[in-house]
Amino acid sequence: MNRHLDILQQQENMLQFDTFDYDEAYKLGCFMVDYAKRNDITIAISIRMNNGCVVFQHCPNGTNLLNQKWMERKFRTVKLMERSSLLSTFVWEEEGCDVETHGLKSEEYALCGGGFPIRIKGSDAVIGAIIASNLYHIADHEFIISCLKEYLNCPQAPAYPYELP
Repeated sequence: MNRHLDILQQQENMLQFDTFDYDEAYKLGCFMVDYAKRNDITIAISIRMNNGCVVFQHCPNGTNLLNQKWMERKFRTVKLMERSSLLSTFVWEEEGCDVETHGLKSEEYALCGGGFPIRIKGSDAVIGAIIASNLYHIADHEFIISCLKEYLNCPQAPAYPYELP
């Protein structure tokens, strides 16, 4: 499992922004919607800042309120742990703990993929999160990674190896 944790950490280290503001969130969000359409993927997308502001959200036909609820939980996980929700999932799994172990409610936090931190190069601070929902949770994560690799022109960022269940 450690090799996979290394891959997730590499993704976070490599897929960072030079700058990021609300206009950039809109451009990224539109890019992700176009990427999903080009690849025939039905997925809800949300970009949220740590101040709570939802700066971009798109829920296409084929998604619903449940996807939005999952995105809220994934966002809280990224914001609290300051890492991707998938990395948190595997770290906590390796440590043998879960959401309740940390005094949190499973209705409010999600241990699954689909939430990715927004960082500015040269800073460890997480300023927001990119969230996706509607696929298998690791596929949600990799959708975000695929978009960021293209958007940030960083094709060398590794993909997380997985097979659909």
